[in-house]
Amino acid sequence: MSIRWLMIFTVLPLLGACATTGGVEPPPATRPGTTSLSPQEVEAIYRARIEEARTRYTGADIHFMTGMIHHHAQAIEMSRLAPTLGATASIQTLASRIINAQQDEIATMQRWLRDRGQAVPELHETATGGIMVHGGGHEHMHDMPGMISPEQLQQLTGSRGETFDRLFLTFMIEHHRGAVTMVQTLFATDGAGQDEEVFRFASDVQVDQATEVARMELMLQALPSGEGAR
Repeated sequence: MSIRWLMIFTVLPLLGACATTGGVEPPPATRPGTTSLSPQEVEAIYRARIEEARTRYTGADIHFMTGMIHHHAQAIEMSRLAPTLGATASIQTLASRIINAQQDEIATMQRWLRDRGQAVPELHETATGGIMVHGGGHEHMHDMPGMISPEQLQQLTGSRGETFDRLFLTFMIEHHRGAVTMVQTLFATDGAGQDEEVFRFASDVQVDQATEVARMELMLQALPSGEGAR
C-alpha cells in the first residue's frame, strides 16, 4: 500500500469522528448498507471530510486570530525600543525573542485568515519606527486585555536604562497576561476553538505567554531596588 493511501485510511477514521458543520454530503458509498468502496470513492470521502474540518471555525475564532495579530504587533513595537533606549543585555535578549516568536505567529494567523477568505490585518512600518496595523478590527485594538495605552507607550519611549527595563517588564507582563485572557475567553465561548489550527495555536500561546510571564516576574524582582512584579 502506498504512503498516500496509508495516510488516507489513517485520517478517515479521525475525521469521521468530527461533527459535520460544513454541510458536506458524503458519497452514497459511505452510507449504511454499502459493502465496499472504490479508490475514487475513498478519495472523495477523504477530500470531503478534509473540507469539513476546514469549516469548523466560528466568528469567535476569527475575532481571536484577528485581535491577536494586533496584540502581537504592539508587543513587537514595545520590544523594538529595547536596543535604542539603554536596556540591559538580558532585556534586549528577551525583546529579541519576543520579536522573533511573534512575527512568526503573526504570519501564521494572517495565513489562517487568508485561507478562509477573511479580512487580514497588515503590518506597516511608520516613519518613527513604530508599527501601524491596517484592516481587520483595528478600531477595537486598545480594548483588548493587556494592551497598553498610547500614554503608556509614550512613557516607555521616553524612559532610559533601568527605568526602561522596569517599565518594559511591567507593561509586558500585563500584555502577556492579556493574551492569556484572550485565549481563556476563546475557549469559554460555545463552539469556538474547534478548528484544529486555532486550538493548537491558542493552546501554544497560553503556555508560552504564561511561561514568559513567570520569567519576567523574576527579572523584575531582580532589578536593583525593585519592588517586584505587580
